[in-house]
Amino acid sequence: MTSRTLLARHGEALDLFTDRVHAVGTRQWDAPTPCAEWTVRDLVNHLTAEQLWVPPLLEGASLKDVGDVYDGDVLGDDPVAAWDTAAGAAREAFAAPGALQRTVTLSYGPTGADAYVAQMTADAVVHAWDLSRGIGADEHLPKALVDFTRREVGPYADSLAGSGLFARPVEPPEGADAQTRLLSLLGRQV
Repeated sequence: MTSRTLLARHGEALDLFTDRVHAVGTRQWDAPTPCAEWTVRDLVNHLTAEQLWVPPLLEGASLKDVGDVYDGDVLGDDPVAAWDTAAGAAREAFAAPGALQRTVTLSYGPTGADAYVAQMTADAVVHAWDLSRGIGADEHLPKALVDFTRREVGPYADSLAGSGLFARPVEPPEGADAQTRLLSLLGRQV
């Protein structure tokens, strides 16, 4: 996949999640989500913290360099603005000239920035569905993002449940569409 296509999918995933963040009602931040033990606020905090990591990692910082600066609540008093700022910085960092040719150090070791942006894209897509479910918004995911995410997570989906971050895959209903099959693969009850 070309860098241009990767960046396009990443931008589309950020736009989708941004749309859902902007749809969160003032009384919905404590609502449950399909992510076990995460409220809407916890979910948005998780994705926001992930975006905050992007610029320093692409600039060559190590996990040790960054430390625990993005642990805990990164949303403050204005979760929407915190998300917008973090997502904008991540988008800009990935789009910088040569950024996708770099290597970043993730918790499991050195990783190509192109693989990193693909993982971040898939995560934003799946969590956009989680957020949609949590706030009662449109749960439809664009086909291009569903297909991209399925190709991205397919090779390692079996190991995700073992990480403790995902539920075990569930059997999709017979004749399920691509989105339902993807969500089932990632342990979501559709």
